[in-house]
Amino acid sequence: MKCMTTISLLCPVLLLAGCANGGMEPGRRAHLTVLQCRELTATKNGAPATRERNMGELAALEQAGYHPERSLEPNYPTDLQAAQWQVGVWFQEECKQGRPQ
Repeated sequence: MKCMTTISLLCPVLLLAGCANGGMEPGRRAHLTVLQCRELTATKNGAPATRERNMGELAALEQAGYHPERSLEPNYPTDLQAAQWQVGVWFQEECKQGRPQ
C-alpha cells in the first residue's frame, strides 16, 4: 500500500515537471482559443460567473488532462490541480494582449 501511495504522489510531480519543460514553440498550435482567453481573462478580473465561462474553463481543464467523471479516483484532486496549473501556464503563454486572432 505504501508503494502505491508513493507512486500516486510522484505521478503529479513528474507530470508537472514535463509540463513546465514544454513551452510554446514557433509553428505549434495554441491550446486555448481566443474565446477561452477572453473568458479566462474576464474570470481572473472578477467578472461574474456564467454558464459559458464555466463550460469554457471546463473544456480547457479537460484539454489539460482533467476528467470530471473520474473524480472518485484516488488522484482527485491532484489531477484537477495539475490541469488548473497547466491551463494557467497556457494562459500566461497564449493569452497575451495583441494575440493574433
